[in-house]
Amino acid sequence: MSESTYPEVNDLTLEEKASLTSGGDAWHLQGVEAKGIPGYMITDGPHGLRKSLASSTGETDLNDSVPATCFPPAAGLSSSWNPELIHQVGEAMAEECIQEKVAVILGPGVNIKRNPLGGRCFEYWSEDPYLAGHEAIGIVAGVQSKGIGTSLKHFAANNQETDRLRVSANISQRALREIYFPAFEHIVKEAQPWTIMCSYNRINGVHSAQNHWLLTDVLRDEWGFEGIVMSDWGADHDRVASLNAGLNLEMPPSYTDDQIVYAARDGRIQPEQLDRMAQGMIDLVNKTRAAMSVEGYRFDVDAHDEVAHQAAVESMVLLKNDDAILPVASDAKVAVIGEFARTPRYQGGGSSHITPTKMTSFLDTLAARGVDAKFAPGFTLDLEPADAAMAADAVEVAKGADVVLMFLGLPEAAESEGFDRETLDIPAKQVELLEAVAAENKNIVVVLSNGSVVSVAPWADNAKGILESWLLGQAGGPALADVIFGNVSPSGKLAQTVPMDINDDPSMINWPGEEGHVDYGEGVFVGYRYYDTYDKAVDYPFGYGLSYATFEVSDVKVAKTGANTASVSAVVKNTSDVDAAETVQVYVAPGKSAVARPIHELKGFRKVFLKAGESAEVSFDLDERAFAYWSEKFDDWHVESGEYAIEVGTSSRDIAGTGVVELDGDGKAEPLTEWSTFGEWSDDPVGSKIVASVYAEGEAGNLPKMPDNDMMRMFLRSMPINSMPMLMSEGGKKITAFMLDEYAKVTE
Repeated sequence: MSESTYPEVNDLTLEEKASLTSGGDAWHLQGVEAKGIPGYMITDGPHGLRKSLASSTGETDLNDSVPATCFPPAAGLSSSWNPELIHQVGEAMAEECIQEKVAVILGPGVNIKRNPLGGRCFEYWSEDPYLAGHEAIGIVAGVQSKGIGTSLKHFAANNQETDRLRVSANISQRALREIYFPAFEHIVKEAQPWTIMCSYNRINGVHSAQNHWLLTDVLRDEWGFEGIVMSDWGADHDRVASLNAGLNLEMPPSYTDDQIVYAARDGRIQPEQLDRMAQGMIDLVNKTRAAMSVEGYRFDVDAHDEVAHQAAVESMVLLKNDDAILPVASDAKVAVIGEFARTPRYQGGGSSHITPTKMTSFLDTLAARGVDAKFAPGFTLDLEPADAAMAADAVEVAKGADVVLMFLGLPEAAESEGFDRETLDIPAKQVELLEAVAAENKNIVVVLSNGSVVSVAPWADNAKGILESWLLGQAGGPALADVIFGNVSPSGKLAQTVPMDINDDPSMINWPGEEGHVDYGEGVFVGYRYYDTYDKAVDYPFGYGLSYATFEVSDVKVAKTGANTASVSAVVKNTSDVDAAETVQVYVAPGKSAVARPIHELKGFRKVFLKAGESAEVSFDLDERAFAYWSEKFDDWHVESGEYAIEVGTSSRDIAGTGVVELDGDGKAEPLTEWSTFGEWSDDPVGSKIVASVYAEGEAGNLPKMPDNDMMRMFLRSMPINSMPMLMSEGGKKITAFMLDEYAKVTE
């Protein structure tokens, strides 16, 4: 056997190398025990440990797992805008993995929320790639700081559940690079997840597991990924092609290791490639050996529940608070309506379903805290028609209350892994109940339970307060009580725009695709990038969230720090008598551009806790990437020269101050030719001088005189210069020749 450049595989047989590239069963790596390589366990996440009780047999039961802390899913946690808190969640998850001898937890998922109807939106972070990457990195870094691996997923463009096992997501290079890749890229470069899980879907016709460009050219060669790539469960359709593309691990096993052996023998797989993939698996095992060697460890159940509690508190977003109806006074007569208050929906359905270590509902919390509240369920948690008697009881309970807390939202049957939602609306029976209660009592606070945004506009006038609580995990009951009764101010911010109508979403024209394809025709205009650019009315904008406190952002200062870099600072002050947190957000707004760009994009954020009357300065450094777009012409990131506005505010539509910097640009320029338009010549630093000479020489009589009025100048911008003879006959030929000659002199 020839010596490998990967020394740890030298003493492995061909069959043993092949075995490392497939699982041992549904939840274990395939070890080579005789050579000291154990087959460690890997299990689902991503918002807690889901170790199936059937894992030892290799079977799967999504709703039967060992007790573990159920933290808020990403739909809620993303609204915290608090990477440090998210890091704590990651650390706690790792400690539970150590107890349960789990080497890798499968998560986080950072796919973009392209459309709010996506059935798995509860498991993903945001419509914005910057926010998704800079939050989810906390899970990766937190988990791996304890010696447990993560699996960043689903790489890439897994943005819908409809036909997810085979659909081709047809996406431009620019949209991939600017929207669907950056969260993965940031986490890879800054935290090096030990594993990445590729997605089921195809990208532009190629299965992710077999996509060499995706798994090797981009992930490893461009971004410098050092870990292993595994398939989603059942996503590997051709083991030889996948291994050659850069897939280290097929999950679960298809018991076809012999295919790898035969391909290695007949040359379809090169020895170096098999060694590289096998060595990656050995490296993964070695990284987790220390944590997997810990015996008798028991995590602190109460401490982890407290982390879940704090995460739930910071996940909530206060959308509306007319007449300061929140917080509720301690002596208020309270009516609680809605089955969600008694039977909380605290997580999403599917592979991430966790058995919590504790569970306290909002009603149980009120009872434990001695709050005397009347309750009526009002409706059942299904999609069945309304129950008139239940609704009547709820209306009766609401009469005479100082405040009515109505717990509304989406039942699990309406959103889950495996299917997409059909509507943005909450069930009609809940809206009808709200209207009936509002006819008797106007002092209503709606508390929403949902994994993705819901339409608020149709019923918002019936409520003075709206608290978006998402899915809060196991500690949601106490957390809700803390926020509703004013023990703590809400501080969450929307990580996703709430549209007025689902048909306003730019992806709807192609959603969810047809005949095995879905076209991402909206390009880079996803979420607020579309709504803000085209000034579309929305229910609530990206980054929005109220507080019991008031804040002022001022003294915005912007400075150029390099040719294409800048810094920005601002002062944020708590102008109220309530201790609370505010999130300062930084958006970059490009000026004139050769391509269509969003009006602004998030490029920085900072959550700051301030006591009443306190102020603090926050500062941000913006690197070259913050100003760049992906140029398909240059097949690279490109910073154009010119002015850029840097906006500082508290949502994408609440900008407190703006500064302007003028950047040099990166100097990238495509050579001008006879096929370049007058507009392209005019916008080019060299070409613009030549165009000016054409007009000057025409006035001097040395060239045919160009038509010179505003209409003709606009007309000419779209014409290649070799079209001038069409417009000016022989004179046009002379102008074209002059321009090309002058350009050649300057660029020789």
